[in-house]
Amino acid sequence: MPERLTTLPGRSWPAGVRALRHRQFRALWSGLLVSAIGTWMQIVAQSLLVLRLSHGSAFALGCVSLAQASAFFGFALVGGGLADRLDRRRLLMVTQTGLMLLAGTLGLLTTLGAVNVPIIAAIAFVSGVILSFDQPARAALVATLVPEEDLLNAISLQSAVFNTAAVAGPALAGLIVNWMGLAADFFLNALSFTGVLAALMFLTSEPSLPRRREKLVTQIREALRSVRHDPVLLSALCAYGMLLFAGPSLQLLLPVLALNRLHVGPAILGFLFSAAGVGAVLGAIVLGSFRAPTIRMAGVALACWCAALAIAGAGITVRVTFGALVLMGASQSIVGSSTSALLQTRVPAQQRGRVMSLNTLLLMGVRPLGDFPAGALIAGIGAPLTAAVSAAVVAATGIFIYEKASRPATR
Repeated sequence: MPERLTTLPGRSWPAGVRALRHRQFRALWSGLLVSAIGTWMQIVAQSLLVLRLSHGSAFALGCVSLAQASAFFGFALVGGGLADRLDRRRLLMVTQTGLMLLAGTLGLLTTLGAVNVPIIAAIAFVSGVILSFDQPARAALVATLVPEEDLLNAISLQSAVFNTAAVAGPALAGLIVNWMGLAADFFLNALSFTGVLAALMFLTSEPSLPRRREKLVTQIREALRSVRHDPVLLSALCAYGMLLFAGPSLQLLLPVLALNRLHVGPAILGFLFSAAGVGAVLGAIVLGSFRAPTIRMAGVALACWCAALAIAGAGITVRVTFGALVLMGASQSIVGSSTSALLQTRVPAQQRGRVMSLNTLLLMGVRPLGDFPAGALIAGIGAPLTAAVSAAVVAATGIFIYEKASRPATR
């Protein structure tokens, strides 16, 4: 790794957060945390705005998610290829600026009363295009900011950024909606991007890997071949992909449960989102204390996630739902972080941007794509039964995939 990596001398860091001892990684992590809080505020506000404009239609929420998902299917692999060819820091400055402008535009349109569901879907599509380049570059950049022995911990902390923000962001979003209206959440999200932009300006290290000049398509195929020939990676991606596709996202499920089952307002909805965030942070910290992830670890977490989804979807009481969401957040964090860590540690370093584009495709593309049929199913049979069916499908598929993958030795 480059010699310009810097740490704080003379200070001992707990094992679960040891990657934060590296100054440049800590700066990026802190900036992304600020930005992620704003992102979660916009997620909650956008869901409420779509429901308000569509008179409570879960199908409309699914359509907006589908619009964003289609962008990732078109651009995620290209974004991963460019992340291995371009200056990742500069690429991230461009993408973060673009996302900031989109959030400000949505806030302005909401303030003027000129917004509708098709406009929101269009903005979601453009943001998906930008994120297709942002996410792989961000993940690959982390590997240049820490030494090899701290990479797994850095990956875990990187995934915990969004989940940490999920604790404060949704609760804050609900309170601000009650106090200042939906548009304020969008404007505050735009402002939050200044945190990560400032952190990127602070970074000085460049990727140390040599720049290869094969055709972009050739490089993408090379990374896909590496994943296809590794049974552990292929199994981890398939199981995680099924979780994301067959399990309705909280952005889709919780607003419907809050309005139709639990009968609570925006403030309580925000705290329910935060429950999943609390669990996700706990899951990331637990995983970060291990040296290496395993398929078996991910399988246990997947089983917990299925049980938690079925309980949360039942919408019995606010307290029961809150507890189930904590477990759901923790288990999904472990499954997702394990998959991400396996991708970055089982392929050559020069392919990290490209293989992480597969993780982006799953998380940002497959998940919204799955919300489209899930939204229609919720509209037809209700949220509780949809959650139960989804949990059963993911559990059955996970048992099959993890059973086949448990024999190959992990490295």
